[in-house]
Amino acid sequence: MTLLYRLDAPAADVAARFGARPGGDQWAGGYCTPGRFAPVTTAGREFIAGPRPAGRPLAPRMVPRLWGVQPPPSAGDRARLVATVRNPDSPFWIGNLRNSEFRCLVPATAFMEWGSGTDYEGRRLRHWFAPEDQPIFAMAGVWKDDEVPGFALLTVEAHGVPRELGCRTIPVVLPDREDMRQAWLHSGWDTARSVLGSNTQLLATIV
Repeated sequence: MTLLYRLDAPAADVAARFGARPGGDQWAGGYCTPGRFAPVTTAGREFIAGPRPAGRPLAPRMVPRLWGVQPPPSAGDRARLVATVRNPDSPFWIGNLRNSEFRCLVPATAFMEWGSGTDYEGRRLRHWFAPEDQPIFAMAGVWKDDEVPGFALLTVEAHGVPRELGCRTIPVVLPDREDMRQAWLHSGWDTARSVLGSNTQLLATIV
């Protein structure tokens, strides 16, 4: 489960990378963990949730969002935020995923996953990954409107190097293509869902 990533770039550089308006985000770089704010890029309405104006696409903008959303009422621990989406067909997520204004890009420079095995001190191994050709990359995210709007990362079964190292899941890393990013931000759910299946990026381990 992805519960830690890095975004080692200031807000202005991140916004420029994805053609977004930087807005008032003061991000200067660092680690991102659940329960803290991090930048995301969204193409929804400026201040409130809801459909975009008909026939008038909204330009992407970068905004701070809390990593983690309030769990459903049936959850045993209501204080534990939900940080990842393992099943996009879940009734808890599908309404937001079908409405593109709630989808977002989550920028990162690396993400961490737990692997199998332990080190010489008996601590569980952890590994950092990033695409080989993207200094700043985008992960697929979705946000929910609440008292404090929060987002979650979509995840899939690990493949490639992460799977070889014993990782179980990884976030959906979008291909470095503008059409893929725009599809996630603007397209209908059928098209956007196909983007999830394109998560075949070559990930390299980093220190």
